[in-house]
Amino acid sequence: MSKLKVNNLSCQKGYNLLFENLSFEINSGDVLKISGPNGSGKTSLLRIIAGLSSFESGEIHYDSYKLNSEQYKLDFLYLGHLASLSPELSCIENLRYSSLLDANDLNNDHSMALKQVGLEKYENDLVGTLSAGQKKRIALSILFITSSKVWLLDEPFSALDSKAIKIFENKIEDHCKQGGICILTTHQECNINNLREISL
Repeated sequence: MSKLKVNNLSCQKGYNLLFENLSFEINSGDVLKISGPNGSGKTSLLRIIAGLSSFESGEIHYDSYKLNSEQYKLDFLYLGHLASLSPELSCIENLRYSSLLDANDLNNDHSMALKQVGLEKYENDLVGTLSAGQKKRIALSILFITSSKVWLLDEPFSALDSKAIKIFENKIEDHCKQGGICILTTHQECNINNLREISL
């Protein structure tokens, strides 16, 4: 069983203290929602845990791996609230590129991943021609092929309709049932089993 432990974490941006002495633990099978008003540090917290941003003080422990070690990076997947997609590439090309960045097996079935999010008919369409909701689904389709154990999802449900939200809620539940961990931020209501919540 894997465990992620955040101990007395503090984060400051310029002269603004976002949070301090933040501590929590999350184990395999858990889903944690980070809530709080805009500017409270939700995105900063996810980026810190992902090893993408610095922090003032505190410690982050994930099993026996050090923050930003090679194995740590392999086990963590961070998806920001903006879809990091190239408008000049097709849906499947974007997904293949995301897989490369995530160090995934190139033999993954990218077409099936797009089908599972309802975009099989758009596989070869340029991303720049699609709606905001469709772009979000492409970005999140990596969840269907990633081998990462810890998912850090920043506003994953933004721009999605209720049907798409349910697809990804179910995917998060399946991931955690298989021993994964998920930490997410969202301003929307979540219908995910075993969801815990902390507020910044």
